[in-house]
Amino acid sequence: MVPLSGDPVYATGGADAPGRRGGGLHGHGRRGWQDIRVELAFGLVGLIAVAVALAACARRIGVAEPLMLTVAGVVASYLPFIPEVGLDPELVLLGLLPPLLYTTAISTSLIDFRPKKVSITLLSVGLVLFTTFAVAGVVMLLLPVPFAAAVAIGAVVAPPDAVAATAIARRVGMPRRIVTLLEGESLFNDATALVTLRTAIAAMAGAVSLWEAGADFLLAAGGGAVIGLVAAAVLAFLRRRITDPVLDTSLSLLAPFAAYLPAEAVHSSGVIAVVTCGLILGHGAPVWQSAASRIAERTNWRTIQFILESGVFLLIGLQVRHIVEDAWNSGLPHDTLLIACAGVLATVILARPVWVFPATYVAWWMEGRRRGTPKPQPTGAAVVSWAGMRGVVTLAAAMLLPADTPELATLRLLALVVVGGTLLLQGVSLPWVVRALRLRGPSRAEDRLQEAALLQQATSAGLTALDEHVTDATPVQIVAALRGQADQRARAAWELLGRSESDRVTPGGEYRRLRLVMLAAERDVVLRVRDTGTLDHEVLQHVMALLDMEESTLVRVTEAEDDIADTTLAGVVGGDCEHLRDAPATARPDTPDSCAECVAAGLVWVHLRMCLACGHIACCESSPGNHAVEHFQTTRHPVMRSVEPGESWRWCYVDELLG
Repeated sequence: MVPLSGDPVYATGGADAPGRRGGGLHGHGRRGWQDIRVELAFGLVGLIAVAVALAACARRIGVAEPLMLTVAGVVASYLPFIPEVGLDPELVLLGLLPPLLYTTAISTSLIDFRPKKVSITLLSVGLVLFTTFAVAGVVMLLLPVPFAAAVAIGAVVAPPDAVAATAIARRVGMPRRIVTLLEGESLFNDATALVTLRTAIAAMAGAVSLWEAGADFLLAAGGGAVIGLVAAAVLAFLRRRITDPVLDTSLSLLAPFAAYLPAEAVHSSGVIAVVTCGLILGHGAPVWQSAASRIAERTNWRTIQFILESGVFLLIGLQVRHIVEDAWNSGLPHDTLLIACAGVLATVILARPVWVFPATYVAWWMEGRRRGTPKPQPTGAAVVSWAGMRGVVTLAAAMLLPADTPELATLRLLALVVVGGTLLLQGVSLPWVVRALRLRGPSRAEDRLQEAALLQQATSAGLTALDEHVTDATPVQIVAALRGQADQRARAAWELLGRSESDRVTPGGEYRRLRLVMLAAERDVVLRVRDTGTLDHEVLQHVMALLDMEESTLVRVTEAEDDIADTTLAGVVGGDCEHLRDAPATARPDTPDSCAECVAAGLVWVHLRMCLACGHIACCESSPGNHAVEHFQTTRHPVMRSVEPGESWRWCYVDELLG
């Protein structure tokens, strides 16, 4: 990104201009180079600072970040004191695309990806090619350009943007199956589009035939996948031998480029190489990395993703003015220009549902029907059809078109119109579409329930391992402390369920409140000791790191506890066993809305459970009495049901399964 207009160094070409002998490296020449570097530094820092500030503002007021940043960029591009910002396509494709794809890939579940491989392929390959040739037909009809150039601009505008799709999808609360599908599509569709664009550019030069184009496409995709596998294997080998989080994070920052650059060097798809590498490394991270390395990697990549995404959408808006002016002054009749823009935008928007609806049912027939997956509803296909926002890759690809491309300024304007049009039309209306179709997004309450069930299973496995490894030399108090810590963590997860008014008095909530008070006092002491200068800085840093780690864990749990906007739970959200199958959905309670044992003992319960064999109401594990577990241990009735308002989940004590 280089500020061009208003720069006296480049405009005058005088003694201070780079490359002129008159100034050399002395006097004004040296100051000229220094001024250029300072301007570039200020421009880059200013761009990032403004982008981050606008993104933070968008989060605060509840507006989708891509929309706010893009509109702000458009407005800024017309301000007289804002210099023209040039978009270097190589910078985008090399400096921005690999890390953005990688951070999405490592956070994408390979397990969720596998059942949708046909759906994702139909979208990321089939839909991109379908859109490419649909747009090519419209462009040839409206503009005086050859077929190869029309295919090239079709490939440019065909792929929806990974950043825009996932950012808006998560903001509006789409169902996770749709978000997973959009993520999978956006991970691979850039590869299809860029390979198609490269082939079309070669065809404009008369250097490729149809068969050669097809072979080039297959080799690029296959080669990228192979190189991604090799890069992942090498990086995994190194990660198994690195325990230092700093070294491991440094290796992680190199990973996207370690996959992208070799693939591009041999004319394969760097995009597919990065995505393949990221999916494998993300899947294997729990085995190949230490806990400290995983925490550091997640934090660093989330930060990088936020900064790059914020800068990308602001950069899109800043391109508007000079692209529009170049096309408007290109000599093409203005009415033809406007009709072409409207026609291409309409084609891009309409081509998606034309492909998505039949592809949805074809994919279900090929991969879902045999697994017993219910037939997809048209509402899901409708949302996927409308989630086709384009982004910075489209603009960068437009800049790759050769300078001798017919109607080049107009073709670049078409790309800009598609990006801006889809972001504004589809991005603004997508939340309304989701609400109108009554699609249910992720439920925080259901997430908490499944987290609690998984933690309960993990806790049981941990306690079993503890029993197996205790020796005669193990102090009894150590075993008791470990058991108490494990039980407390599992109970705290269950306490986040149930009645919101009881959250303030749960044992786990009181533990977190009091422990945070203790940590604040402990930190004050450490800071006072630091100020005396009596201890080494390294010692103080280590102690502060221990306190910070514990506090960050407690604060995250407290934030989840305070998030009570969604407290509705569906019925069956978990596993299956013979006890859950045989148990009824409900039973007649013996003492509705109270635990008889707690009443008799004068105790206060946290949550209530009901035995589905006899209808007995008892308190949960977090309550002082723990009478529901006692009832199971006495009667061996296997399944209980929550009787908290809005909850209908069941739990099998025998198999430790949620149902």
